Amino acid sequence: MLDADSVLGQSYNQVVVRSDDELNRVFRALADTTRRDILRRTLVGEVSVSGLAEDYRMSFAAVQKHVAVLERAGLVKKAVVGRERRVRADPDEVARARACLQELEALWRHRLTALDAVLSSPEE
Repeated sequence: MLDADSVLGQSYNQVVVRSDDELNRVFRALADTTRRDILRRTLVGEVSVSGLAEDYRMSFAAVQKHVAVLERAGLVKKAVVGRERRVRADPDEVARARACLQELEALWRHRLTALDAVLSSPEE
């Protein structure tokens, strides 16, 4: 049976163990549309920061900052290849974030099922 302490505390399950600070960094990173798009693009393949910047209506420096937020969250990794900074998503970290969301979904589904049972039971 799921409870708030097992899901919302220091650990989620055997696969997803993160501190609240780590989770906050991940979900803050994913809260921005541009960063989600960068993550999506780098899951498909490695892309240079300049290649990313070409497709956004913002400065190169702004794109670099978005990449840095994703990198601090552990969702992407940067590598120097010649004069380029290449970005690629870390599929394992993305899977961990997905697993956290699945745990939270399970918790809320459990709570809603319990609430439904209480509301649908005959009054005493």
